[in-house]
Amino acid sequence: MPLSPDLRPAGWRVGADIGGTFTDVIALGPAGEVVPVKVPSTPPDYGSGVVSATTDVLSSAGARPEAVVAMLHGTTVATNAILSMSGVRTAVVTTRGFRDVLEIGRLRRPVLYDLSWSKPEPLARRRNRYELGQRITADGRLDPPTDEDEVLALAARLRADGVEAVAVCLLNSYVRPDEERRVAELLRAELPGVYVTASVDVSPQPHEYERTSTATVNAYVGPAVHGYLTRLEAGLRDAKVSAPLLVMQSSGGLLDAASVARRPVQIIESGPAAGVTAVQKLAQLIGLSTVVAFDMGGTTAKASLIEHGEPFVSVDYEVGGGMNVARGLSSGAGYPVRAPSIDIAEVGSGGGSIISVDAAGALHVGPSSAGSLPGPACYGKGGELATLTDANVTLGYLSPEALAGGRVAIHPDLAERALAPVAERLGADVPAAARGAYQVAVSSMTTAVKAVTSERGRDPREATMVAFGGAGPLYAAALARELGISTVIVPVYPGLFSSLGLLVADTEHHELTPYRSEFAEVSALAAEFARLSAKVRADLGADCVVDRLLDVRYRGQRFELRIRVPDGDLTEDLLAEVRQRFHAEHKRTYGRAGTDELVELVNLRVRGRVPTPVSIADVLGLPAAAGSGGPATRDCRFAEVVPTPVVGRSDLGAEPVEGPMVIEDMDATTLVPPGARVHRDRFNNIVITWGAS
Repeated sequence: MPLSPDLRPAGWRVGADIGGTFTDVIALGPAGEVVPVKVPSTPPDYGSGVVSATTDVLSSAGARPEAVVAMLHGTTVATNAILSMSGVRTAVVTTRGFRDVLEIGRLRRPVLYDLSWSKPEPLARRRNRYELGQRITADGRLDPPTDEDEVLALAARLRADGVEAVAVCLLNSYVRPDEERRVAELLRAELPGVYVTASVDVSPQPHEYERTSTATVNAYVGPAVHGYLTRLEAGLRDAKVSAPLLVMQSSGGLLDAASVARRPVQIIESGPAAGVTAVQKLAQLIGLSTVVAFDMGGTTAKASLIEHGEPFVSVDYEVGGGMNVARGLSSGAGYPVRAPSIDIAEVGSGGGSIISVDAAGALHVGPSSAGSLPGPACYGKGGELATLTDANVTLGYLSPEALAGGRVAIHPDLAERALAPVAERLGADVPAAARGAYQVAVSSMTTAVKAVTSERGRDPREATMVAFGGAGPLYAAALARELGISTVIVPVYPGLFSSLGLLVADTEHHELTPYRSEFAEVSALAAEFARLSAKVRADLGADCVVDRLLDVRYRGQRFELRIRVPDGDLTEDLLAEVRQRFHAEHKRTYGRAGTDELVELVNLRVRGRVPTPVSIADVLGLPAAAGSGGPATRDCRFAEVVPTPVVGRSDLGAEPVEGPMVIEDMDATTLVPPGARVHRDRFNNIVITWGAS
């Protein structure tokens, strides 16, 4: 239920999410006012766009900047640094003999039969990987210990080599973390201005390769993230917004900017996680059990699965290698990261994705994107290559006049001109080429949905799809039809739904320790959980909600499943329940289960949460400009050209009506194909349903 007015935060909360094409800002006032703004992103200085959009939204609301009590942000700065390989010159300091861990890796090939494929270059070049003579044994002995003079001499070499960031990754350091932290502190003291990361501070776990890779990614993007957040906070202060800046983590929780600057590896999937968080809150409100969150923006399309009100959170994924979550045989294309992240599968299909024809005459969509500059050809900003947005304009799905509440003018003639070379290579007319691109995009996006459903042992036909993002509602019904999903929900403010997710996200902090022999007794295990719980309470406050989790696997397995420990005192009976939960989850995911004797604990985790003061029901009111302003019709091409009603969200009633139909919001357009039915529910969601095939 919505908060009563006396329980709402006394001030404005502002959520700002950066996408490849648009920057979305949404503000929630103390009386429940919701004010959205959608503006083109401003690369390379994305922060300036956030500041100007925040100023715009406050001006539209008639609110003073000093009235902002929380500034909440989802950003792609860490991801962009990796995708564009624009991070700083990074060094790795490790134990002698382990200099080449990053290149040896796991010897995986994500594409078995592509002889042209090559592994991504390590983020730290070999000349910038240095060795120390110390060694930590598997049981925690120093043989030999670190030589301080050797570290000081190494610092001089790092300074001379012009290194800007250092990842310290000593062998077995998770067993004796203080030794690695001592090396990192020595280097920080000798190298002022250089960003230094100790691997045990970002991933204190076994597996040298994954821990080294995580620390290297953290160091590589650290200066960029630190600099970005510093400039953003300064720009907000100049605009008189002095509220604390909280950043969305990949896990779906907010964290203060200072903590994020120390561990930027936690925000690799910052923006996408905010959207999934909004879907999670919506699913809990409506009472949906299984939900596929489908987010399609200007550059990519993403999918995630939510079950029983909780998204899947992965602890192993890859960045910079196409589909971002490392799972099974698809891994090996990017850089492994071990940090909690909502399990999101991603493909390079978005509104700005470029349409092309290869030498064999096959039609392709993406992964290259026109971004916000120059953008799709129909924007009239100099773009000449055809994109999905151009195809949608040509097909009649999008307004031929303007998008984003009139902020982006549309030029249909430029869209057709850009599509003409594609149509010529296909030997088809322009509308047929545009419809072909639409269908290719739908086919591509099924890969992302299957990655989070059928590849996890879940049947997508049992789920409800919630579609959002600037382009998601245009494709959701067709995608659902392809997958056998019967119901699609398009919430209010779909194009700004990730920003809305920032408004309703909890503040969250994670702590982890590997399971070791000294925790074999239940009392020792309980004491370690208590220690980790005390750490998160020290950061978040004594009243935070604490969840205990265990990473569990069968003996001899390489991967583990994360199982929540029930509330209550840790006892043998409680651990027995954890084992039963693990067996059930393993059978559901992989089709079989083992016995208690084979169960092996890997890591202890604690998640602290401070619940948000805002309910998602507070922001689900019908937007002010949700009506069409009168009846209208456009010719839309499906299997054939059909005169299609164009309406606004408020024009829909509770009684389902037949498609086709185009429903225009300020921030997105929803397409209801022929054969589907649509209505508006009590939360103002657009609900599209397919009958039995």
